[in-house]
Amino acid sequence: METIALGQNGPAVKPLCLGTWAWGDKLFWNYGSDYSFEQLREAFLTAIEVGLNFFDTAEVYGLGLSEEFLGQFRQQIAAPVQIATKYGPLPWRFSAQSVADALTASLKRLQVQRVELYQVHWPFNFFMSQETLMNALADEVQRGRIAAVGVSNYSAEQMQEAHQLLAVRGVPLAVNQVRYSLLTRQIETNGILNMARQLSVTILAYSPLAQGLLTGKYTGGVNPKKPTGARQFDSRFSANGLKKITPVTSLLQQLAEKYQRTPAQVALNWLIAQGNVIPIAGVKTAEQVRQNASALGWTLDAAEFAQLEQASRPWL
Repeated sequence: METIALGQNGPAVKPLCLGTWAWGDKLFWNYGSDYSFEQLREAFLTAIEVGLNFFDTAEVYGLGLSEEFLGQFRQQIAAPVQIATKYGPLPWRFSAQSVADALTASLKRLQVQRVELYQVHWPFNFFMSQETLMNALADEVQRGRIAAVGVSNYSAEQMQEAHQLLAVRGVPLAVNQVRYSLLTRQIETNGILNMARQLSVTILAYSPLAQGLLTGKYTGGVNPKKPTGARQFDSRFSANGLKKITPVTSLLQQLAEKYQRTPAQVALNWLIAQGNVIPIAGVKTAEQVRQNASALGWTLDAAEFAQLEQASRPWL
């Protein structure tokens, strides 16, 4: 399977990352009711089996359980696993030592000595300046506890500032993790994607299936599937919301039939085809892993790519 480097010269990873926000999360994802620890374990083992070994987590996912589970599962195999996790710039964290302490806690939960990518979960510099934060991260690169530095949810200007601060230390900014899908294309018009390309920063695209809107599960037709959980309060899942996205979902279905794939696999493939974009597909079961893996190994042609680009232009 092909690989892609994170940033200029960061670790080489698979072009599809598996997200673990749902691992242990009871507030949004109903862990323990809708799916179990054993299903997560099977999902992990299936990922390794099909050649996907790049996982994204965070210290706040499942209040630490996501990292703990990933660490436990990793101990059960001999194959290499590449991990990206995140530091939360919480208000009471105002010193460089707090960055080191948070990383130490994450490494302990993950049962590793180092992670491939350590990301700042969101921009916040009320108590700790970006200079202090980036220097603390550069220190950890030099200590060997992280291979590459990333940010998440940073604007074009914030990303540029982080890049400049790290460059002083000789450390490249490898990643900006942002929301990106056929139905959330704002990074193409607000400067983030262009700035990432200028700086050789890789985009990690979270919510690449727009919370399930691009899977084909939700339609405005007869006997529509009713959204549950937080989705039932999201206007995008209303009858009117689903009607608006019909041009995109219908085209996805047509292309899926042509390639004998699913609409979700086509949507993920479109993101990968952008170049230097890695989708993060959340997984809770082995079947979801297999489904996501089938987004790889084939490509849309230029005309089909353009069709999807045109159909999704209202979401620029």
